Amino acid sequence: MPPSVVLIRHAEALHNAAKEHMLTHPDDDQAVTGEHFLDPGLSDLGRKQAAELGEHLKGGLLANRKVGLIVVSPMRRTLETCLIALGWLMDQGVRVEPDARWQELWDKPCDTGVPAAQLAAEFPQFDFSRLDPVYPDKTSPAGAAYRYSRSAVLARGRAALQDVRDRSGCADGELVLVVTHSGFLRRSVAGRWFANADYRVFDFAPPVVDEEEDESARVQLVEWDLTREHGGLGRSSAEVVEWGDGLPER
Repeated sequence: MPPSVVLIRHAEALHNAAKEHMLTHPDDDQAVTGEHFLDPGLSDLGRKQAAELGEHLKGGLLANRKVGLIVVSPMRRTLETCLIALGWLMDQGVRVEPDARWQELWDKPCDTGVPAAQLAAEFPQFDFSRLDPVYPDKTSPAGAAYRYSRSAVLARGRAALQDVRDRSGCADGELVLVVTHSGFLRRSVAGRWFANADYRVFDFAPPVVDEEEDESARVQLVEWDLTREHGGLGRSSAEVVEWGDGLPER
């Protein structure tokens, strides 16, 4: 039986904070979008959000449920969110796997990671030995699987979900937690909005064939009533997004 999966968006990062400041202070000529920040970490607010998320999960969803695995995007903001919100699970021995398939969509600096050797120095709590050696390349032929195109993004979403669904190391009833990004979740995984440090819980449904996507088996998710409207913390939009919406054909 496939595990249930808890999809978590990272807490507020520095580029999110910069964009919010620009939107709320339109007269500030020093404001920047934050898109040029290379793989930014969490803001002060983001660290607070991650701590609140951890306490919420510990006292709620995870109070009487076992976690079999944590999967995390190998970007600074997701790694930091994982350490702060889920570090107590890591201390209990829950396995954590950084997985490049769960990185954000775009090839802007803020959505591009840094090499594994640098991550290993900054985050010794994680094992990056199994991380795709192509990471963080998204633009060369070698990094084609991570390119920002409709075909690549949807294929990556399918592969990431299939890997979680087919996990044989998780016992029945155990959860898999995934710490990742809103754009990737919204467009190619769950079709839902995720606020910073919010989460949604899903079960896997039998796969279906989508003729418009080259007959590929699409992995379907069924959201728990617990999070279906505004997410587990009640911060997310209830809007449903069409699978692949807005992705470029290139």
